Amino acid sequence: MTRLTIVLFALILIGCGGKRDLVYFSDIEDGDLNSPKEITNTVVPTIQPDDLLSITVTSLSVESNMLFNQGVLGTLGSDVADRGQPATTIEGYLVDDEGFINFPVIGKIHLGGLTKAEATDTIQNIINRDYVENPTVNIRFLNFKVTILGEVKNPSVYTIQTEKINVLEAISLAGDMSAIGKRENVLIIREKDGDRSLIRVNLNDKDLLNSPHYYLQQNDIVYVEADKYKAAQASLQRQNVQFILSITLTALTIVTLALTLSNR
Repeated sequence: MTRLTIVLFALILIGCGGKRDLVYFSDIEDGDLNSPKEITNTVVPTIQPDDLLSITVTSLSVESNMLFNQGVLGTLGSDVADRGQPATTIEGYLVDDEGFINFPVIGKIHLGGLTKAEATDTIQNIINRDYVENPTVNIRFLNFKVTILGEVKNPSVYTIQTEKINVLEAISLAGDMSAIGKRENVLIIREKDGDRSLIRVNLNDKDLLNSPHYYLQQNDIVYVEADKYKAAQASLQRQNVQFILSITLTALTIVTLALTLSNR
């Protein structure tokens, strides 16, 4: 079998290859439209080790405000540095491996495993009881981040300002999937409370919208796997194009040489 025959046979196989579903939530039907459903799968993030928190305290006492808002210097941006940008030093409270922060005047406070609302109440109650009446405490995550890898346009680590992001928003931050990304088998790697979970989600399935895994949690890794068959097809197509161009250039060279010789 000549190489040209092999190439033609391969092109036929490519043309007959199985068609993959590239549409998100392709199983949505007309009956699903204009039918509002209550959102019950929102994830409330909890404070974890290595979180960097912004905590501000305001009250009627100027002296207390100055004491409680000293802040500490933390480094935000090991992920930023990995993208070729310098790490940024900011004020924040780093949660240690046991879930504690070291807060001015008060000392160590355990916030690990608490939501922002619960952590806010904890600090407010301590300050109100022992230091100054009716303080207002505001807490914000400074390094809430997710990592998107694999068959996306811009794989990277992304810091999220809103502290709430779903898997579609995360993939859109990375420039969406490539054509060979497996939408039906996206992997989420999650570490929480000392445990690591591997979660598969199907972006072609409308049930994902109500799944507990639709919303991501801080430090999640989203990996979009390449469809091996489609990747092989793309590689073969490139090789075929190169081979056909090579044959065309060779034929043109031969024809040009033949015409030159015939005119002598």
